[in-house]
Amino acid sequence: MDGFDFERVIDRRGGDSVKWNKYAGRDVLPMWVADMDFAAPPAIIEALEKRIAHGCFGYAAPTPALYDAVLGHLRRAYGWRVEADWLVWLPGMVSGLNIACRAVAGDVVTATPIYPPFLSAPRLADRRLTTAELSLSGGRWGWDFAALTAALQPSSRLLLLCHPHNPVGRAWHEHELAEIAAFCKRHELTVCSDEIHCDLLLDEHRQHLPLATIDGDLARHSITLMAPSKTWNIPGLGCAFAVISEAALRRRFIDAMRGIVPHVNVLGLVATEAAYRHGDDWRRALLAVLRSNRDRLAAALSGIPGLRQTHVEATYLAWIDARGLGVDDPAAFFEAAGVGLSNGADFGLPGWLRLNFGCPRTTLDTAIERLRAAAAGSAETAPPT
Repeated sequence: MDGFDFERVIDRRGGDSVKWNKYAGRDVLPMWVADMDFAAPPAIIEALEKRIAHGCFGYAAPTPALYDAVLGHLRRAYGWRVEADWLVWLPGMVSGLNIACRAVAGDVVTATPIYPPFLSAPRLADRRLTTAELSLSGGRWGWDFAALTAALQPSSRLLLLCHPHNPVGRAWHEHELAEIAAFCKRHELTVCSDEIHCDLLLDEHRQHLPLATIDGDLARHSITLMAPSKTWNIPGLGCAFAVISEAALRRRFIDAMRGIVPHVNVLGLVATEAAYRHGDDWRRALLAVLRSNRDRLAAALSGIPGLRQTHVEATYLAWIDARGLGVDDPAAFFEAAGVGLSNGADFGLPGWLRLNFGCPRTTLDTAIERLRAAAAGSAETAPPT
């Protein structure tokens, strides 16, 4: 893997890890939150060490070099030519979702299952949220535009989009994005597109396509949220950004931040520049590891009665249908068996589970064996049908 060590098991127990401390004192593998168990890229660690050696950590602002790194990445990776003044710096993507709900005057619509902050952000902004379910046909998730249209209210003004999608793992194709763009234009919706997993497309020969590049008119009514945090495993450093090309919308977004959202911390800025400037070799090696883990997990789950998984095109998160187990609470069931997973109910779809496979292969294999043993035990104790 080009000299990068993705098999080293880093002991994160007993420290400051939210992921691992959730099950402190218990033999439970935490595979819930989107936080990988790999060390950050050497180039990022080196940049942080150099900045720390400087010794002064006063208030910091994005440098011209950071702007150059971000804009260069967007241009090289997606052919997206973004102006520096289109960027609004944020301490995290979730902040961006909440600000978008405050910046757009009107109610909100989204499709479920969905990352939980999509469901809470409208309420926290005193906006009404309506939802439509994604369709599942032939083992593939897609859009149900009839259901989405039915979910619209006269007051709906904002669509929250997840692209690539968390938790179902879809990387939306160009024709799907074109349909989303047409839908937003037809109903005069602004769209906030969470694209934090944009550099984690696992299917080979696929490339992320930012929604804002699909249609020039929609771009003027778009808020695109991006961050290096998931791809380069630096979520604790808290640096993200919004891309907003239309000046009036950008002003409303910035106004909604005032007095609430703090500046990005200095180490987050340093890590972001290093990620976009020097992190691509590591990212390519990571994708090979994640692709292998995805396929390993999919093969194992195909042989476990009661569990079904849809194909993961992007992210390092598997979305698993556990309704066939016949247990009331699949998340609690597997937690008792030593695997801590995200509960699908939190995403708007009870009976499903989300599993983070961004970990060393040995950790994943242990989790698979625990899943297999627990499911077998459930089958043995199930009443006859």
